[in-house]
Amino acid sequence: MKTLVIGTGGREHALALALSRDPQVSEVHAAPGNPGIAAVATLHDVDPMNGAQVADLAVSLGVDLVVVGPEAPLVAGVADAVRAAGIACFGPSKEAAQLEGSKAFAKQVMAGAEVPTALAHVCETPEQVVAALDAFGPPYVVKDDALAAGKGVVVTDDRQAAIDHAAACRRVVIEEFLDGPEVSLFAITDGETVLPLQPAQDFKRAYDGDEGPNTGGMGAYTPLDWAPDGLVAEVTRRVLVPTVQEMARRGTPFQGLLYAGLALTSRGVRVIEFNARFGDPETQSILSLLKTPLSALLHGAATGELAEVGLPQWERASSVTVVVAAEGYPESPVKGDVIEGLDAANALEGVDVIHAGTALADDRLVTAGGRVLSVTAVGADLAEARRRAYAGIDLIDIRGAHHRTDIALAAEQGTIEL
Repeated sequence: MKTLVIGTGGREHALALALSRDPQVSEVHAAPGNPGIAAVATLHDVDPMNGAQVADLAVSLGVDLVVVGPEAPLVAGVADAVRAAGIACFGPSKEAAQLEGSKAFAKQVMAGAEVPTALAHVCETPEQVVAALDAFGPPYVVKDDALAAGKGVVVTDDRQAAIDHAAACRRVVIEEFLDGPEVSLFAITDGETVLPLQPAQDFKRAYDGDEGPNTGGMGAYTPLDWAPDGLVAEVTRRVLVPTVQEMARRGTPFQGLLYAGLALTSRGVRVIEFNARFGDPETQSILSLLKTPLSALLHGAATGELAEVGLPQWERASSVTVVVAAEGYPESPVKGDVIEGLDAANALEGVDVIHAGTALADDRLVTAGGRVLSVTAVGADLAEARRRAYAGIDLIDIRGAHHRTDIALAAEQGTIEL
C-alpha cells in the first residue's frame, strides 16, 4: 500500500513513522512534512490547506490512502477534495469536521446524542459572557468557538482573565467546571463501526504541577492502569457510538478519528470536547504500542470496511512522551535556535525522537515552532518508560528550551485520585 500523510507536526511524524514500520505499506509520502518525517517518507512541497493540490499530488503518486493529520485542513475540506479524486482518505468531511471546528456545534451534537457533558452557554456579547460566568462561578471555563490549535481554552479563577479571553474571540462557549482526572480516548470509525483505541492522558499546562498557561500538550502516556475497569466500554457505549450515530442521522457521517476528551468527575464520565483527528502528543505514545497494522485501521475506516479489521491489539508495555518546547512557548516561542543531540537520543533503547517544530537552515537543524520535539519511550512499565524518555531529553541541547519533568509521575507513584 502507498500512503500519503498530510501535515507538518509531531502527530504527522508519528503517523509516518508507524506507517513506515507497517509491513503492509510499501511507500510513505508526506506533504509538506518536516525534517524528521524526511527520514521515513518522501516529502512533497504542497500546501496542506489546498485540497486541489493535495488531491493532484495523491493522484500523481498513485497512492492508495491519504491520511490528513491536522484539524485545519479537515475543517477546510481537504479530505473531500481527495475523495472526489477517487482516492481513499482517512479524515472526516468538512461538514463532519465541525465537530472540532465549532464547540457550539459539538454541544448540539452531544445534546442530540444524549452524551454526558458539561452544562454550557454560547455567548456572542460581553453581556452574555458576564451572565454566563456569574451563573457558573469559578473556576471559569471559556472556550473559543473556533479552531485555536489546542490553545483556545482558558480555565481560571480570575474573572477578569476569563472576560478578557472571551473578548478576544468572536464567539465563546462558557461551561461549568468539571472536576476529576482527564483522559483522552480515540476511536477509529468508518461512520458505522467504531473501534476504540487505548486510552491515554496528556498534560496541557506548560509547567510542572499543572501550572502556567494552556498549551497544545506538553506530554502524554499510556496505558492508564489507574483508570476504572470498563471505562473504554462505557465511553464507547455512551459517547462514541451515539455520537457517530447522531452525525449519520444529521446527514454528516463521521469517518476518521473521533477524539473524546473526558473528565472522570465525581458524578461520572463527562465529555470535555471532541476533536476530529489524532491528538498530539497522545498519538506518539499510543501508536508506539499498537500491534495491529496502522494501515489496516486507517484504510478500513476510509473505505467503509473497518468491521473486517477487528479490535486493535496492543503491546503489553508502557509508553511516555515528553515534549521539548522552545524558549518563550506558548506565548512567543523563539525560532532559529540550533538543535543538537538527536542522534544520541534516538540511539537509546525504546526511544523515538519525534519532530514537530523543526527546520533546516544552512544544513543545521533549528527550531521552527513552539513545540519543537517530543521524546517517546517504550518500557516494560511506566517507570522504565519514564526513565528512558527523560534520558533521551537529557541528551538533547536547545538553547532556552523547556520541558515538564513530571509527565506520568503521579501515575507511576500511584497518587492519582478518582
